[in-house]
Amino acid sequence: MIKVAVIGCGRWGPNHVRSFNSLSGSRVDAVADLDEGRLKHMRDMYPEVRCEQDYQLLLRDPNIDAVVVATPVGTHYEIVRAAILEGKHVLCEKPLCKSSTRGQELVDLARAEKRSLVVGHVFLFNPGIIKLKELVSTGQLGNIRYLSASRTNLGVFQRDVDVSYDLCSHDISIFNWLLDSEPEFVSAVGSSFVQPEIADVVFVSMRYPGNILANMHASWLDPKKVRQMTVVGGQQMATWDDMDLTTPVAIYDRGASADNSYEDYGEFLRLSMWDRDVRLPKVHFDEPLKVQGTAFVETIQDGHLNPSDGEFGLSVVKILEAISISMEQDGNPTPVRG
Repeated sequence: MIKVAVIGCGRWGPNHVRSFNSLSGSRVDAVADLDEGRLKHMRDMYPEVRCEQDYQLLLRDPNIDAVVVATPVGTHYEIVRAAILEGKHVLCEKPLCKSSTRGQELVDLARAEKRSLVVGHVFLFNPGIIKLKELVSTGQLGNIRYLSASRTNLGVFQRDVDVSYDLCSHDISIFNWLLDSEPEFVSAVGSSFVQPEIADVVFVSMRYPGNILANMHASWLDPKKVRQMTVVGGQQMATWDDMDLTTPVAIYDRGASADNSYEDYGEFLRLSMWDRDVRLPKVHFDEPLKVQGTAFVETIQDGHLNPSDGEFGLSVVKILEAISISMEQDGNPTPVRG
């Protein structure tokens, strides 16, 4: 039985408590938060769970095996580092931290201390995204040409990171996982309309190896909640809509290609298009947070490979840094650090 402590009882922390307590291989023994009101809520919900304002008390508890860090991004580095040094396995909410330099320190430290470090890129455990991964990996869509994503809503406004760190981190993680690669460069523009110097709207373009294009639109300032993605291949196309709970994935047997054709009076391009069936594959629902928690427990117990390990999370941070630099330079194409 893996004994877990959850640090941070804001929006996501209580969900982690519920999720890990529902798994057969784990149990939440303790939580920590600076806000006494949140701790009172946790005591009311889980009277058997120990509640502390000082998270260091939980890190020093030898009975705790693993820690979930669900605090603001700016605190991730300090808490994750302290947890690993105390011998804890760590699941840190996305993104791993603000700085890739510090992220590398955490990855190196976890490796040196032989502790599992996993980042909560929860959409890698979403059944619809897993279906997209299957379509890409098996070649059903053909060679991937481009991907696009839109992730918008009115709020929730963060105060220590901009919308790219908050929302684009989701779609970057999905793109990287689907393609098994990282973009070579990014170009981004964004604006701060509500909070000074914290972008609440951003448009990002990226180029992956093989001339694969990717585009993201993320906003906290939009009238409609949208979580959509399109993957266009040379043979078929697919879409994902997280707001559609019954048929989130659609596969379109549609496309276009051009072939050289020779006639008596020269060479020209012959364009061909096809527009056939649309399939709605069955996607069996599993709560992504529980699937993520199960994968984390398996990583601790038997070294099971985790798609969102520290190295993967670090790659997302490097891309977010490149986006920030590009926005500061009014969209200038910026290479992603290797």
